[in-house]
Amino acid sequence: MPSPPERSATEAPAAAAEAAPKATDVRLTGAAAMTLGVIVSCELVLMLDATIMNVALPQIRGGLGFTPAGLSWVTNAFLLTYAGLMLLGGRAGDILGHRRVFLAGMVLFTAASLLGGLAPNPEVLIVARAAQGLGAALAAPSTLALLTTNFRGEQQVKALGVYSSVTASAMTLGLILGGVITTALSWRWVLFINVPIGLFSVLIAPRYLAESPRRSGRFDAAGALTSMSGLVAVAFALIRAAEHGWRDPAALAALVGGIVLLVAFVLIESRTSQPIMPLRLFADRTRAGAFAVLLLVPMVTMSMQFFVVQFLQQVLHHSPLQAGLAFLPMAIGMLLTAQNASRAIARFGGKAVALTGVALLTAGVAWLVPITATTGYAAGIAGPLLLTGAGLGLVVVPFNMAIMSTVDPAESGAAAGVLQTAMLTGASLGIAVLSAVYASTIEENGDSATRPTVHAIAEGMGTAFTVGLAFAAAALLITLLVVRRTDAR
Repeated sequence: MPSPPERSATEAPAAAAEAAPKATDVRLTGAAAMTLGVIVSCELVLMLDATIMNVALPQIRGGLGFTPAGLSWVTNAFLLTYAGLMLLGGRAGDILGHRRVFLAGMVLFTAASLLGGLAPNPEVLIVARAAQGLGAALAAPSTLALLTTNFRGEQQVKALGVYSSVTASAMTLGLILGGVITTALSWRWVLFINVPIGLFSVLIAPRYLAESPRRSGRFDAAGALTSMSGLVAVAFALIRAAEHGWRDPAALAALVGGIVLLVAFVLIESRTSQPIMPLRLFADRTRAGAFAVLLLVPMVTMSMQFFVVQFLQQVLHHSPLQAGLAFLPMAIGMLLTAQNASRAIARFGGKAVALTGVALLTAGVAWLVPITATTGYAAGIAGPLLLTGAGLGLVVVPFNMAIMSTVDPAESGAAAGVLQTAMLTGASLGIAVLSAVYASTIEENGDSATRPTVHAIAEGMGTAFTVGLAFAAAALLITLLVVRRTDAR
């Protein structure tokens, strides 16, 4: 039987705009509040782990004896496994049932968090982080699919607003919590904190989450293998080049191999009957533009956070706690704008809200480009963080609505998987690309890559922020020229 026709993605912000004035008065109580609480708390803990260990990396290096190069895999093992298997996780939810796959993913994520907290050496910690990524890849697409399954009408608009606020702020909150936990306890508790939350979700979810309908089908093993292998190869090439330069044979081979695998992935998806990434998701112009922006924006924001953390600790000599708390302006900006994005969409339209968000984000990154070793926190860091956070809150909500409210319910898991894969892939590749730019800048200036001066660190970061500004400008152009106008109603 053919699938029911999809609505145009341009209808999504308009539909949300129609419902938003009423949805702002909707209160989720009782079972509905518990359902949303389970979904949001799990999404929060999954997203937190993308950044929560960044502030703790110096302590982890000293505690377990990581080499400088090996330390990057504490973050990359999680991000790459998470992004590489996200599409398979979304498809698994469509076929097996999203609640079932969500619970399996949370069990694995919780167990891996416990293993990582107990890790006696670098190898065990990296394996645990990769297992966390696999668990997150299974659970995360199902959180968004379960939200659309368990809420309808005005309640769905309200739930999407809360969910989007959490998604927008989670990675920055991870830096703040990472600094607090590392200072108050130790880096191991950054992982242990996931255990009670994971256990709570596994025990309570069967009671409050309705299972989605199971769809007949098969797994796209070839698509899953080529997509994950391609992403990992490209990211490895960028990370390797940052340390050894682009003349390194391993970096060049990995880059070429990764590109070939990703091209093969697209060809496989265009020919298989049940792809993990249905290419028709990109047929609508606005939805395709939303996916592109949600790839570019984390390339800017995650790499920005990555470098600002280092600047605070290496140049301004902040403690881990101070470095984490320094991101409060970004968190506040995201929470304020994300919570009010539905009202703004109702009044001004989805495109206008998203365009404002990307413009604020671009301005924040532009502010960081002239950074120097004498740049102070109040004058040169707090303002960009506030602007970037406010912009991110206005970007995530309308594009989440545009993507998820226009797809066939049978493909909600796949759409959620593509959405979150885009964001995580952007985060991983953004850090890798800008790290390569940073390292090459230091090398060109003849400074030591292992012990650069504060002036070399600042100059390298300024060059990296310039590339980040180009990514932000590309997102701005796509939002302006590709996304169709949607009138407020």
